[in-house]
Amino acid sequence: MDTVSFNVIAHIYNDFTEKFGIPRQSAFLENTVSRIVFEKEYAVRDALRGIEDYSHLWLLWHFSQNSSTGWSPCVRPPRLGGNKKVGVFATRSPYRPSPIGLSSVKLVGIEENSKEGLVLVVTGADILSGTPILDIKPYIPYSDSHPHASGSFAEEHKDYSLEVIFPDPLLSKLPKELHETVLSMLRCDPRPSYQHDSDRVYGMRYGKFDVHFTVKDKVLTVTDVT
Repeated sequence: MDTVSFNVIAHIYNDFTEKFGIPRQSAFLENTVSRIVFEKEYAVRDALRGIEDYSHLWLLWHFSQNSSTGWSPCVRPPRLGGNKKVGVFATRSPYRPSPIGLSSVKLVGIEENSKEGLVLVVTGADILSGTPILDIKPYIPYSDSHPHASGSFAEEHKDYSLEVIFPDPLLSKLPKELHETVLSMLRCDPRPSYQHDSDRVYGMRYGKFDVHFTVKDKVLTVTDVT
């Protein structure tokens, strides 16, 4: 079996400190800010020349926390209830022969400072903080967007969401700038696909906050914020 190696060009940093709760598609995270900090060898300003002319970028990254868990030819996508199997190459499952992720993000700007060096600021990354970035490519609308493409089961479930009840006294424990981000994460149903216990209290961490909730009949109710 042939093997190849990749260079890690950067790491991404944000408030996603654990995998649980990260929405499964970047489109649901328009308000989340991430910082892509380049490794010293690749922190070359000329390598980004012209990138500010693009509004969006593709990030290729390593599923670094899944690389030792192996892979299976078939997986159970969460949006199919965790029961129906489909081929791994027909999904975006992180458990793949080559654990590489792909995300489309919006470019906010470029920064340079003495502490971090060269940094890309982006929004919409569905990536765990500290994840290695393997490559960055521009998003080109006329070739990368296919409005009439078929999306299989993913398209059929694109509008799936939970109703969220977040009592005001608990919501007020979060900074206002995090309200919509956390609500979006909860609407996407952060539970593992195989867990449907209506009495179970789940915990989701975002930044320094833990949000606890229950789910019953597609209604998510926040019970505590710490």
